[in-house]
Amino acid sequence: MKYLKISKNERGVQYLTDILPVIETNTILNKTITGIGATYSEIKAPRNSIIVEPTKPVIYGKCKDEKHKVDNLFGVYQGVYKDDITDYIEKSIRKKKFIKILTTPESFRKVQDAFEELDIDIRFDGYFLLFDECQKMVKDCDYRQDITLPMDLFFECREKAMVSATPPTEFSDPRFKDFCIVKISPDFDYRKELNLHTTNNVLQYTRELLKSLEDDDCPMFLFVNSTDMIFSLMRQLDVVGQSAVFCSEKSVTKLKQLEFKKAYEFWDEKKMARYNWMTSRFYSALDIELETQPNVVMLTECYVAEYTMIDPYMDAVQILGRFRNGINQAFHVSNYDLRIPIKSKEQIVGRYQCDHEVYMRIKTMIESVSVSEQKEAYSELLAVCPYDKFLDREGKEDCFRVDNYIDEEVVKTFYSSDLKLREAYVACEYFDVNHIGHPYRFGDYERLKIANQNISIKEKRKIIVAQLEQLGDCVTEAECQYKRDLQFADPLIVEAYDVLGKKCIEQLKYCVTRIKEAIIVKKHQEKAYSTDVIKLINVRFRAQQWYSSKDIKRILSEIFETLDIPHPKAITSHTINDYFETNEKRLSNVRGYYLIEPKFRVA
Repeated sequence: MKYLKISKNERGVQYLTDILPVIETNTILNKTITGIGATYSEIKAPRNSIIVEPTKPVIYGKCKDEKHKVDNLFGVYQGVYKDDITDYIEKSIRKKKFIKILTTPESFRKVQDAFEELDIDIRFDGYFLLFDECQKMVKDCDYRQDITLPMDLFFECREKAMVSATPPTEFSDPRFKDFCIVKISPDFDYRKELNLHTTNNVLQYTRELLKSLEDDDCPMFLFVNSTDMIFSLMRQLDVVGQSAVFCSEKSVTKLKQLEFKKAYEFWDEKKMARYNWMTSRFYSALDIELETQPNVVMLTECYVAEYTMIDPYMDAVQILGRFRNGINQAFHVSNYDLRIPIKSKEQIVGRYQCDHEVYMRIKTMIESVSVSEQKEAYSELLAVCPYDKFLDREGKEDCFRVDNYIDEEVVKTFYSSDLKLREAYVACEYFDVNHIGHPYRFGDYERLKIANQNISIKEKRKIIVAQLEQLGDCVTEAECQYKRDLQFADPLIVEAYDVLGKKCIEQLKYCVTRIKEAIIVKKHQEKAYSTDVIKLINVRFRAQQWYSSKDIKRILSEIFETLDIPHPKAITSHTINDYFETNEKRLSNVRGYYLIEPKFRVA
């Protein structure tokens, strides 16, 4: 390993070009801190460069940046074609300009094809291949299968390097064995303050946190790696109208179908709102330069979405590093799951090795048997073997998928308890951690039971009723809010519990039609025998008098309508028997009732 010291001067932290004129070949450059201009260094380097960036927004931002106006940048991503790249290369060669291509990993093949068409071999013809934010190969390869496509050619290139402020501690791929790690060592304290808030109710604490930050005259950035969770939070926190979401093109379409219009694929300060929600494609490489320093909130929901788990060593460092002019305050609000098994890295690697051994044994069995039925049976078993997830399209082991598995399993263990998460933040040495716990009576685990898609609506309603029984008379604001959250999830069953009670709901066997009828009847009974109703009926009807059925029905309907009393069934003249002792009798062949005396008297 090679160490390079970096310092602060009158303008702030030194740039990479102050200590390293150009990035050296066959190196993994560990920047340690973000924002020191590694990509900038390569763009300005006097050589032809192909820079692989993790996402399209990063390339879009670099190409749009005024400080790169004269650098002949050309971005390649979905929608840019081989002919476009060929034209750019030919034009650059004609004008004797350095070629500076920025491409996503998925679009790298188009770049390669364009060079081959022009009979240029980027492996040996003086092109430097830089893989920026190299941790993304490990972090994203489980759901971005093509992110490692450039790697075979990468290792064949004469001039190449990888760079990140948070590279993996080690790569499984043996082709890295001859690479030199160049680590930037700051001679100053570069740690950032982080407020780690662990809780069993992410929604409630986020609500309280946002309320506490309302008076801060600065924008808010919330990093959540789930657009479904973002949309749900915006609605439940009542901030939809004050929000903008920055996410993938596919998620933009999804949110617009939900009638949320302020969803964007690219970061643009002009589109900034009070609350700015960002998914993982904005965790790294992007430069966000604001005049004001924002509050940054990272959110993790272990029970609903494991992929919202923030890795303290990589994700958290990268997220806070997006803001080139600094931040006001940083928060990570997270729950934790005590059911997550605690495993050491050695145990995780051991499980991978075991899966590999099982796979190879089954493969040997296939080769050793001659009966076709046996071969078929073993082949089916091989296809569902856990080791299969580590194989590429050609059936060869993909080392980056192995690294991804190990990394994800290690990160999961951080979320097995609040103390484990705190320990991870402290151990990574990037943060001064202020850890506070926020326990609530009910939280995400209880909410998870309601959100479970594998149980019936009736079962969910039984769970809600049981939780309402435990809540009882809500005392704290958090308990009141949890009840409101239950109402948000199922308004009918909460109303039924308040009006009818648990015993009645169980007697009705959770039948929706019967519950709705019972609610109307109960509300009618409560209002129909209220003091105001009895007073008004005693005013409109007199004892020792006869009234026609038609007049009784008309007067009662007027009273009930005036006092907004729900009707469980049609109002008839017979309803007067609920309020008076009566005799039914006809006068002049007209049906009616003689009212003897009131059943209820009020002062």
